[in-house]
Amino acid sequence: MLVTTFPVGPLQCNCSIIACPETKEAIVIDPGGDTEKIMDYIKQQGLTVKYLLHTHAHFDHILASSDIKDLTGAKICLHKADKFLYDNLQGQGMLFGFKAKKPSKIDHYLSDEEQVSVGNIKTSVLHTPGHTPGSLCFTLTDKNSLVFAGDTLFNQSIGRTDLPGGSFDDIIKSIKNRLFILDDSTEVVPGHGESTSIWHEKKYNPFLNG
Repeated sequence: MLVTTFPVGPLQCNCSIIACPETKEAIVIDPGGDTEKIMDYIKQQGLTVKYLLHTHAHFDHILASSDIKDLTGAKICLHKADKFLYDNLQGQGMLFGFKAKKPSKIDHYLSDEEQVSVGNIKTSVLHTPGHTPGSLCFTLTDKNSLVFAGDTLFNQSIGRTDLPGGSFDDIIKSIKNRLFILDDSTEVVPGHGESTSIWHEKKYNPFLNG
């Protein structure tokens, strides 16, 4: 499979693109800005984007979603519990001092343990509330295990829980009950910053190893 991750947007959200090498069908996770940068990669690789998956609906993870949908025809997908945040993209923008256009309609609400497939690649959905009520992680298994954790789990940190809909108790439960049951070797791609592993976070994350 083809997997690439690069930072986009004003807060340098990690945008990941997963593609089947045979069919060239692709998934984009968290298109949080820099539409041209994302589209350049898609065109260079000759990909057909089928789904835009969102770990949650904070502005820095959805800024380019409408534009990418318009350019590719891909379906916008997220958890229904984050619809209130998605619908308020323009309000979120105002709080951070920039203009955002009205978001496109949501095409599909993702549910826990649902699978999203492109070609011969299957991505599994994990509902991991805490950072937001509808926060999701996406697991991917081929030769190596991989989880796209959004703002739920970071390298030796966790997502903030002081924003609307956040819950510290929920995020700790989500990490321990949904992510820490994954294999220790699983690579974790967070919503921002450097990748880590489940083993590393079990051992060194100060929010969780006590």
